[in-house]
Amino acid sequence: MDEKAERRLRRKALRWLCLGRKPGAVAKRLGRSRTWVAKWRTRFGEQGTTGLRSLSRQPQSRPHAWPRGMVRLIVQTRKRLRKAPAGLIGARAIRHELKQLLPRRPLPSAATIYRVLQHSRLRTPPPPAGAVYFPAPSEEVDGSLDAMDWTCRYLEGGPKVYAFHTLNLRTRALHQTLARNKEWRTAQAHVLDAWQNHGIPRFLQLDNDAVFCGGYKVERVVGQFPRLCLYVGVELLFLPFAEPQHNGQVEQLNGLWGGPAFWERHRFGGFGHVCHHSARFVDWYMHHYCPPGLQGATPAQRQRAEHRPRLTATLRRALPSPLPITAGRIHFIRHVQPDGTIRILNEHWRVPKRLADHYVWATLTTHRQTLDLWFRRDLNHAWRLITHAPYYLTEPVHKRPPLFAKLFTMS
Repeated sequence: MDEKAERRLRRKALRWLCLGRKPGAVAKRLGRSRTWVAKWRTRFGEQGTTGLRSLSRQPQSRPHAWPRGMVRLIVQTRKRLRKAPAGLIGARAIRHELKQLLPRRPLPSAATIYRVLQHSRLRTPPPPAGAVYFPAPSEEVDGSLDAMDWTCRYLEGGPKVYAFHTLNLRTRALHQTLARNKEWRTAQAHVLDAWQNHGIPRFLQLDNDAVFCGGYKVERVVGQFPRLCLYVGVELLFLPFAEPQHNGQVEQLNGLWGGPAFWERHRFGGFGHVCHHSARFVDWYMHHYCPPGLQGATPAQRQRAEHRPRLTATLRRALPSPLPITAGRIHFIRHVQPDGTIRILNEHWRVPKRLADHYVWATLTTHRQTLDLWFRRDLNHAWRLITHAPYYLTEPVHKRPPLFAKLFTMS
């Protein structure tokens, strides 16, 4: 409602009434009801011109408001999650944390937590549509692309169940591994199984969780999981920190598994019980579910036409332990901070400050020991190299063995 236009209309109605026109004629002329005319004539008689302003529709009382202690706890939890090196900070993540802190107390809904954050000015406003270009991997890379992530749920009594998901972003085919932990060995076993069953992708996008990147303390750390991908020839693509929306397809899958489509339908007696039922979820997802974007097809139907190199049992046995750093590339999409810095493998790099709040693409080439930073303003502009710097690793870089080098050629 345009408040200024409404007030002009109300003043016009009162002028006509003062000139002696009948309320019915005024209402008809202005396209309003007689009740409307009577309302503003009464309001003007009681309060003068001040009475012509619209009253606030905010409720005068809040019978269902949460105690101040709970509001403070929500705000403190949000700030604590914000300082964590990785993870979500939204209303659902906060409610999950509160559930662990107060398992037997009633908790506010995610919508209520969202309103609390909004009232406390802690909710991050979404960027203006089209204002900042995000180089989505699905639009930028040339080759097959998978997405990987993990989620967890709690069994009664406290034990966690971790679900690792790898998703073919073209066919939406899913590979799932359930585990009692999220160590790098678990992640490695999961992705090896996925490559055996659904083929090896050229690129794998994921977030910056410690299990994937190798930790948050040592600079220029190359963990065992990135080493595995380099050895096989898969180029890792790390998404920006704390922006899970860019891994949307696998995040939606996590919600599907952890929500009313599966987890909320059962009461599990233990880890084995979850594994038994989750196998049914994967079967339903692959053969009966039609994800958006597949034009009514199921992932299993689309996967039949997928041709990728597969990780054979021979190749799997040939993987050394521990893994060395081998020739290859690792990519990072980073959101430039207001001070003109980005973080790559626990090290801060400066970029032109004019790129603050934009995204840059960084590529670490291990066999050349270089780091290249690229910027693209939008799809109508070409990529521009803004930094080419040496990037010396603390260990020697080995060539990929011929058995693995034939899977993907490296330029």
